[in-house]
Amino acid sequence: MDEIIVDASWLAGRLDDPDVRVVDVRDAWEYDALGHVPGAVNVPFDAFRSDGDADAGHLPGAEAFADLLGEAGLSRDRTLVAYDDTNGVFAARFLVTALVYGYEDVRLLNGDFSSWKREHEVSDEGVSPDPVAVVPERVTGRDSPLVDAERVRAAVAGDGVLVDTRDREEYEAGHLPGAVRFDWTEAVDPGTRGVKDRETLRELFADRGVTPDHPVILYCNTARRLSHTYVVLRWLGFRDVGIYEGSLTEWRARDGELVTGPAPRGGTGEDE
Repeated sequence: MDEIIVDASWLAGRLDDPDVRVVDVRDAWEYDALGHVPGAVNVPFDAFRSDGDADAGHLPGAEAFADLLGEAGLSRDRTLVAYDDTNGVFAARFLVTALVYGYEDVRLLNGDFSSWKREHEVSDEGVSPDPVAVVPERVTGRDSPLVDAERVRAAVAGDGVLVDTRDREEYEAGHLPGAVRFDWTEAVDPGTRGVKDRETLRELFADRGVTPDHPVILYCNTARRLSHTYVVLRWLGFRDVGIYEGSLTEWRARDGELVTGPAPRGGTGEDE
């Protein structure tokens, strides 16, 4: 995979490329009523988000995801570029889900739909994709971005850096022992609605002790917000980044230890 985050200019120059597929993960009414990136297919967030026990956490299951993307004409031999209108957090969740289920070339549009339409054309014409056959697959082992509760317990014991991607109030109400706080929105540039520049982001993470030379494990409540941070870290060149899909929902169910109170000062997540 090349750049996991791509700029609007990169995408604008590839809208006619048959090997590039654009995925709009907003609600169907937004896609229809507000317009969309030309050629984008609509795969709403709720369509690939399970509230049941289809798979770990909120993953929909390999068969359900294969059927969904097959109906949308999204085969594994294409480059998938996803966007939303919420600074990329829902689109990032789509990309992480795709990685879990065997897609390799996935990209996040840097800046959301509101950012795109400032300088680029939008379309109100619906797209009727040609369905394709997608064989169900789930990546396992070290090739998967997912880690289990036992790996998290090892990180609590000191084997890696735990990163809580929620806001301050949530963190202070209860977080994993030793976890540093990095609210996923800290990576967002409010002006561009995309991500901040690499140098700024590296400094922000390094201030929390999050560096490429240590394994990193991300969590939140239901594995949505951590997806954005995962994509950002991959874009920064981090290789050993794991996602705790069950996040605090599973951790609490397992009676895992939680710590309350603010993050200590000195580069571990407390705002100065």
